[in-house]
Amino acid sequence: MSISESSPAATSLPNGDCGRPRARPGGNRVTVVLGAQWGDEGKGKVVDLLAQDADIVCRCQGGNNAGHTVVVDSVEYDFHLLPSGIINPNVTAFIGNGVVIHLPGLFEEAEKNVQKGKGLDGWEKRLIISDRAHIVFDFHQAADGIQEQQRQEQAGKNLGTTKKGIGPVYSSKAARSGLRMCDLVSDFDGFSERFKVLANQYKSIYPTLEIDIEGELQQLKEIGELLQTRGREFGVTTGRKRRCGWLDLVLLKYAHMINGFTALALTKLDILDMFTEIKVGVAYKLDGETIPHFPANQEVLNKVEVQYKTLPGWNTDISNARTFKELPVNAQNYVRFIEDELQIPVKWIGVGKSRESMIQLF
Repeated sequence: MSISESSPAATSLPNGDCGRPRARPGGNRVTVVLGAQWGDEGKGKVVDLLAQDADIVCRCQGGNNAGHTVVVDSVEYDFHLLPSGIINPNVTAFIGNGVVIHLPGLFEEAEKNVQKGKGLDGWEKRLIISDRAHIVFDFHQAADGIQEQQRQEQAGKNLGTTKKGIGPVYSSKAARSGLRMCDLVSDFDGFSERFKVLANQYKSIYPTLEIDIEGELQQLKEIGELLQTRGREFGVTTGRKRRCGWLDLVLLKYAHMINGFTALALTKLDILDMFTEIKVGVAYKLDGETIPHFPANQEVLNKVEVQYKTLPGWNTDISNARTFKELPVNAQNYVRFIEDELQIPVKWIGVGKSRESMIQLF
């Protein structure tokens, strides 16, 4: 594993035809995978699929609040911080400067996956971490839990965070008081002093916060030494059920407007197998009037009434389908409806957990 000063990314996304809306032509060499709904879209599985033909896979933001499951040879590997593409032995994996890293969690995650199978053999030699990535400390996670409790007490509801310290550490980053990987591996005495200052700042904000400053510093010192000896060269998260809803095309169009999608991966189509009717959100109404945009204000968003288009379901198991033609006609029509509404081609359709369960259309 090494620590790098830059954060490159991966390969190109081909254009398609097959009678569907065409993606924009071009010679791009980077494929970006973005979740276009409310999380848990199956990003890790798509990255795993694309990584088979990639040289480099880069994670650009977030922390171990994320959860991705990749199934290889019937073995389930769980990723939270590590880029899931690292399971390809020919890939170099980057953790970019926008990622926030809980170092004990990183090594624990790697160890658990190593014990499951051979998918992570040699992972240390294929992982590069940006020296600008910020570090998540245990007190960030504790503060996250306190903030959630305060929201519940003061507003009657919380955000439902994973309490992994992601919000607090990004706040430290924005305030320029956070600590980065480069701080840990350069001057530990200076790192320790800044750590104590930051910890005491959090203690003053949250008087009930308990921080084992010396204990955490000792653990971080050992990790820093481990990173240095291995290099210079050194250089499915809470277990709770997801709240699921129908596909929201208003949100998807907004995400497309911002990002300019060239193709879609329609994952988890098989979870709709049991429904005789399937709804798709096609518009928002506010006070009886259709609004032509996705609201920026959270309070307004909470008040909108979603307008649905109801499509006939297929009510049959599609997990063994391996081509588009093997899908039931109603499932095919569902995919075509999404393409027509968005004017974006669907390139992959997921019908199960394994790699083989991803149907590629072009």
